[in-house]
Amino acid sequence: MIQMKHVCKSYKIAKRNAGFGQAVKALWKREYEMVHAINDVSFTIHDGEMVGYIGPNGAGKSSTIKILSGILTPDSGTVLVNDKIPYKNRIEYVRDIGVVFGQRSQLWWDVPVIDSFELLKDIYSISKPMYHNNLEELTLLLDLKELLRTPVRQLSLGQRMRCEIAASLLHSPKILFLDEPTIGLDAVSKLAVRDFIKKQNELHKTTVLLTTHDMQDIEALSKRIILIGKGQILLDGTLQDIQKGGASIDEAIAQLYKDYEI
Repeated sequence: MIQMKHVCKSYKIAKRNAGFGQAVKALWKREYEMVHAINDVSFTIHDGEMVGYIGPNGAGKSSTIKILSGILTPDSGTVLVNDKIPYKNRIEYVRDIGVVFGQRSQLWWDVPVIDSFELLKDIYSISKPMYHNNLEELTLLLDLKELLRTPVRQLSLGQRMRCEIAASLLHSPKILFLDEPTIGLDAVSKLAVRDFIKKQNELHKTTVLLTTHDMQDIEALSKRIILIGKGQILLDGTLQDIQKGGASIDEAIAQLYKDYEI
């Protein structure tokens, strides 16, 4: 179970005007601005749920995922994932989670994919039987057989994302955090990734928290939607709650953004 209660997170960002003179001035006196990425965020996600976490750019989605992953520590509030505090029990905690960031890679760029998988096996202390069983299952479901011996830098974006998802699941995590997993993918690759995530949830009851701007991903995978805007939870409901009058999912979300002025 994932629980966030009254979580807040702010960043101090340096600001300066354009020009050489302003750059020199900033060496001696910097100006800062406080950005409230998350402000009093609370929600609960039960085991086996697939939840779409949506909102415009800068809404606080990635900051939430990073806090839940143990990468960031919140300024205030409490976070519990499977009765563990992510940013305090990181070594033990990360064995329970898999994380995929669409714009970042956990694979080593210049070596074959299988070498990255072998290294992750050692990092997570995965037993040989579990590793080989999971590798066989993931290779079959994600169609990786022809990719495993290819250096990551020679893969297309769609091929790499399939390998990234496999890498995040080698240690059989109970929870999967997906931050823009289909960004930049073609239609065929998107369908393959969506189908795999659904099968993973059905077969292993994996809890999935998905952030994306692609509303077709949300429609295909999530029955529940949490809308965040300006760092605050604005809506927590089902697709049926927001799709009214026969509107498409994109039209419904666009109207929500307009209604909440985000």
